[in-house]
Amino acid sequence: MALLKKIKASSLMETLVATVLIVVVFMISSMVLNNIIATNIRQNTDKVEERMNVLEYQYHHKVLELPYYEDYESWEISIVADIKQTGQFAVMTAEQTKTEMSITKSLIGED
Repeated sequence: MALLKKIKASSLMETLVATVLIVVVFMISSMVLNNIIATNIRQNTDKVEERMNVLEYQYHHKVLELPYYEDYESWEISIVADIKQTGQFAVMTAEQTKTEMSITKSLIGED
């Protein structure tokens, strides 16, 4: 003897409401994920820091003449001499034109 149970089927309206809720949750989660990734890409400074390290190396080996200015991707890099009482310094600044983010390094000159 087989057990026959009837399963109550959901109505069309319940199915549509559940589907809409699932779609809304996926849309919100994808927008949040997209925002996180876009912010991470905008604030990534790895490439410009790598370029600044190369320029710092060139400065220490006297390949660069000061003042030095360069446009690197969306960054404006400048190295300007800054003579203080304790010795000779240079200030390296990188400013991003789109987000107005800036990175500053002090370079100690070798005499």
